[in-house]
Amino acid sequence: MENDDLKERIRTGLLSFPVTPFDGNDDFAPGPFRAHLEWLSGHPCAGLIVAGGTGELFSLTPAEVVEIVRTAKAADPQQPVIAGCGYGTKMACEMAQAIEEAGGDGILLLPHYLIGAPADGIEARIDAVCKSTRMGVIVYNRGQARVTAEALERLADANPNLIGFKDGTGDIDTVRRVTLAMGDRLSYIGGMPTHELFAQAYRGAGMPTYSSAVFNFVPGTATEFHQAFTKGDDATCERLLKEFYYPFAKIRDRKTGYAVSAIKAGVRLRGFEAGPVRSPLTDLTGEEMEMMQDLIRGRT
Repeated sequence: MENDDLKERIRTGLLSFPVTPFDGNDDFAPGPFRAHLEWLSGHPCAGLIVAGGTGELFSLTPAEVVEIVRTAKAADPQQPVIAGCGYGTKMACEMAQAIEEAGGDGILLLPHYLIGAPADGIEARIDAVCKSTRMGVIVYNRGQARVTAEALERLADANPNLIGFKDGTGDIDTVRRVTLAMGDRLSYIGGMPTHELFAQAYRGAGMPTYSSAVFNFVPGTATEFHQAFTKGDDATCERLLKEFYYPFAKIRDRKTGYAVSAIKAGVRLRGFEAGPVRSPLTDLTGEEMEMMQDLIRGRT
């Protein structure tokens, strides 16, 4: 897909954030991955962000990311596939090139690993990754990799393939500065954990869409919320927040890392062989699985 077409497609559409299934040997399981994607394809979305945060990029090898991209493209060739990409600058550039060769349509550039870095160093890393590939690049503003509106303007001027800005910091001031400064030059994606909890506030800051992790196991509910959000139907959004999203967040917040683990648990409860999360994450307890089962009973 051409970068401009991808930018427009993701501008207001709901983005899916599929989990990465593992088998009993802790290897990527392409069969269950395809089956899950086929099930999700019955619900509208603007594209797949595979091997992202919910897809456990931090626990995947670069070769596994490439295999995930190839599997996703084969499962639904018409669906844009954006892949997580990260770590140090050289590794991120090599990953971007491998993702492009595997047929990916774009990358979501996650933060570098471990160490803090100055603003000009973060800007240089983004610039290098953009220049390493022809694919569209979405910058994920999160953790130790935060960019300013001024830096994004320079990067966008220098790199036509920089198409998006995703925020997971919760810093509404920066988000608004970015959306005001960049206008239609970029697409803007909300990226807080369980972003539906923040979507209405982010809409006021100029972010018209987001990626949904719960789409993995309650795609009907996720779609209903996104459609209501897009229409400005706050009453429906607030009903779903009370009925589903805040109870889900209560389970998610029981332990660090459950923002991923609880999503994967939901996928397993839907009957898919998602396997466990990889360490250092841990899976939900039996009691917590029962809580999840009660929460999703009757939901699509």
